[in-house]
Amino acid sequence: MTASVAIVILNYNGRTFLNKFLPNVLQHAEGAEVIVADNQSTDDSVAFMQATFPQVRLIINKENGGFAKGYNDALKHVDADYYVLLNSDAEVTAGWLTPIISFMEEHPKVAACQPKIMAYHNRITFEYAGAAGGYIDYLGYPFCRGRLFDTLEEDEHQYDDIRKVFWATGCCMFLRSRTFHEFNGFDEDYFAHMEEIDLCWRMNNAGYEVFYHGESKVYHVGGGTLPKSNPRKTYLNFRNSLITLYKNTRRRHLIQKLCLRSLLDVVAATKFLFFDSRADAMAVYRAQWYFWSRLPKWQSKRKNLKRSNKACLDLILPKSIVLLYYLKGKKSFKDL
Repeated sequence: MTASVAIVILNYNGRTFLNKFLPNVLQHAEGAEVIVADNQSTDDSVAFMQATFPQVRLIINKENGGFAKGYNDALKHVDADYYVLLNSDAEVTAGWLTPIISFMEEHPKVAACQPKIMAYHNRITFEYAGAAGGYIDYLGYPFCRGRLFDTLEEDEHQYDDIRKVFWATGCCMFLRSRTFHEFNGFDEDYFAHMEEIDLCWRMNNAGYEVFYHGESKVYHVGGGTLPKSNPRKTYLNFRNSLITLYKNTRRRHLIQKLCLRSLLDVVAATKFLFFDSRADAMAVYRAQWYFWSRLPKWQSKRKNLKRSNKACLDLILPKSIVLLYYLKGKKSFKDL
C-alpha cells in the first residue's frame, strides 16, 4: 500500500478484548500504524497496553465522550490518508486491508467502506453490527444485507460482491481522513449508536459514496455478550435514529415521516412493555421526549448540512422495513 493507513481501536474497559484480539490485528496490519485510543477506562487497560504492547501508539482521551467524541478527539492526533475504525472485540483476517484501501484509492468519491462482518461465535452467520452493508427505510429504520432486525443469514457467498450501500458499520469502518474531517467527524450529541449512519447519510447527501467490499472479512463478538434487556442502548438507538432522520431527510414529507416513525416507536414500546422489558419501553418514551423537546437544536443542524445529491435516495427503501418484517414475514434481504 502506498497510501498511509492508521488502524484506530477505541477502548473503554476492554483489556480482555485487547489481550485477545490486538495480537491478531498487529499480525495482519500490512504496514498500517496500529493505535489504541483509550476513552478514560476505569480498568487497567492503559497500564496493560504500556506493559504488554509498548510498540502500539496509545492515545489517552481526556474524557469519555462515547464512541462519537472518543473517535473525534483521537483522530485529531492521527495523520494518515485513511482511518480504519475497529472495535476492540473484532478479529481481522489475512489480507483484509489491501482490497478496500486499493478500491478507495481507485475511486476517489468513495468516502467510507466496510468489509464483510461475520459473527465471531457462530462463524457461518453474518453479525448484527453491519453484516454485508447497511441500508435504511424511508422512516429511518436501519437494516443490513444479511441481517434484518434480529434475523441473521448464513454466509452462502451471496454477498461476496463489491456494492454501493447506504451506510458502513462503525464496527470496522474504513474512512478517507480528508472527508471525515470535512464533515467534522461524528455528531458528538449522539454519544454512541447510529453516529456512523448519520455520518454516512451526510456524506451521501453531499455526493460522496459508501461501499461494501465482500473480499475483506472481519469477525465480531458484538452484542452477543450484552444482556437481552439493555435500556441504555435502547434509549440511544431510538433517540439517535430519530435525530438522524430529522437532520438528513429532505423537507418533502418530513413531518409525515416523523409522525409515522413516532407511531411505530410507540408500537415498539408497547411490545417491550408486554413481551420484554418495562425498562426498555420507558427508554423508548424517554427517547421520544428528548427528541421532540429539543427540536430547535436539530433544526439548526439541518441548516448546516450539504444537500446536492439526489442519487442517494435510490438507496433508501421506499417501504417500511418494520411492516415488511413483522407483518409480511420478510426475513432476508433478497425478499425485500
